[in-house]
Amino acid sequence: MSLPTVVILASGRGERFAASGGTTHKLQVRLMGKTVLQHTLDAVRGSGLPWHLEESAHPGMGDSIAAAVHKTSQAAGWLILPADLPLIQSGSLLAVATALTGQDVVVPVYRGRRGHPVGFSAVCRRSLLNLKGDRGAALVAQAYAAMELVVEDVGCVTDIDTIDDLRVAERLLHNMGVYG
Repeated sequence: MSLPTVVILASGRGERFAASGGTTHKLQVRLMGKTVLQHTLDAVRGSGLPWHLEESAHPGMGDSIAAAVHKTSQAAGWLILPADLPLIQSGSLLAVATALTGQDVVVPVYRGRRGHPVGFSAVCRRSLLNLKGDRGAALVAQAYAAMELVVEDVGCVTDIDTIDDLRVAERLLHNMGVYG
């Protein structure tokens, strides 16, 4: 079985984080001894899935996704993962990748909330390559009737957009027994 590639989106400007009082880019801020980006990368590496880090500047999330899919166009599919999800678990990445077999689109759901990574099969390649702007791949997920996959991973829905989000992530990591 060919594995999908995890596309880690790290090209955003982090404007909401700066507006909330952040003095460094949100992906480089320290969280329990590591940067937010390092936490995310560690989970991706731990999954054993192939991955691509998209760091180039793009006008919007759709453009970032399209660029990353273009660079990994031979992949069997893609798991689109914003880089600001430092609590994501390797097991959730694998669960979405596994569920993608026989599905066009898979969306993880934690306690009723849709999260990331969203998995797209190779059938979605053309639609992903045509993305532009800030909407990301939501319209592609709708067009292909996404399957919802229930997961027990708060990391799927815990992104870092503000200083307060960073504090919430610290508390969650502390409660999980992760110390910096």
